[in-house]
Amino acid sequence: MKKMMMLAAVAATLVSCGGGGGRPNFGDNEFPVIAAGTSTADMQTVYPATIKGVQDVEIRPKAQGFLVQINVKEGQTVSAGQVLFVIDNETYQAQVRQAQAAVNAAQQQVNTAKLTFENSKQLHANKVIGDYEMQTSQNNYESALAQLAQAQAALANAKEALSFCYVKSPAAGVVGTLPFKKGALVSGSNVLTTVSNISSMDVYFSITEKEAMILSQQGISSMPAVKLQLADGSIYTHEGQVTRMSGVIDQETGSVQLIASFSNPEKTLKSGATGNIVIPRVNSSAIIIPQSCVSEVQNKKFVYTVGKDNKVKYTEITVDPQNDGNNYIVTGGLKVGDKYVTNGITKLSDGMEIVPITPQRYQEKIDEQAKAMSAGDIVSAMKK
Repeated sequence: MKKMMMLAAVAATLVSCGGGGGRPNFGDNEFPVIAAGTSTADMQTVYPATIKGVQDVEIRPKAQGFLVQINVKEGQTVSAGQVLFVIDNETYQAQVRQAQAAVNAAQQQVNTAKLTFENSKQLHANKVIGDYEMQTSQNNYESALAQLAQAQAALANAKEALSFCYVKSPAAGVVGTLPFKKGALVSGSNVLTTVSNISSMDVYFSITEKEAMILSQQGISSMPAVKLQLADGSIYTHEGQVTRMSGVIDQETGSVQLIASFSNPEKTLKSGATGNIVIPRVNSSAIIIPQSCVSEVQNKKFVYTVGKDNKVKYTEITVDPQNDGNNYIVTGGLKVGDKYVTNGITKLSDGMEIVPITPQRYQEKIDEQAKAMSAGDIVSAMKK
């Protein structure tokens, strides 16, 4: 058992010598080589996003005055038409009473003018009065009607001004922050709060102009369901769907804005929060290679490809920025059928001739060398 444990430790040491680009010293020029093939890869693209309610309404008063009532609390759910704030309205009530009195007076004038006009018509019919008196009576009646209409309009304006003192919610939603306290002097320039309809949420994110052109050709309906990664890194329970795309390209960033809709029955999402939109992609013909066979120099990635003459070439490749930490999805520089070295790349140099072997044979040689090593070799290997 002890011997087996030592062999396992040595094998691990030998592999670690090969890991990160090293390889066991076989005493020959053999390196493991495989040909690039394709497989299905589940990929995803992540975009920074901002979360907003489908309707975020700033509540501003139309009347100026002191706040005398605050009828809601932050985070409270309100219905459309519910009174949120009350502004001191004594002056506005007085104006309504004054306007009502003017209407009453005008109505009395109309009643009197009407009686006079009706009497004048009878007198005129009996030829007691002439046309002038008759026309004057009619003009007085019509003037009284006009004055009544003017007084009624003034009353309507006064009542409307009074109604402005009762600040109502224009939509159902959740109340935001309340920056003003009772007794504060407010006017139309002040935002008393924000009411957000968060039954569903709009999530805003941007894609590149090139991606937008492709999407325009395929149509938004072709996009798969998207996921929302929250600020704490967790994935939101419900999937969303991209519903709208801006028709304008941002000239500063060269990006186009998209909007994804997410249901929010548990009220988990809050308007103004941030996160990431995750769009899944499936590549059925992806070239996937281990990260251990890739070297990186100045943010560029390279592999050693093997030609027909068994000479290696230091080849630059491009990879998808999204990866699982163990493998890369190659997007350029390597095509199906190209052969590349999988281990021992730090021992290679551009143009070097090698003896290609299979990864299986490479592992067998590691095991064989581990068994053949002396105790001193084992200690030396483990010290490396």
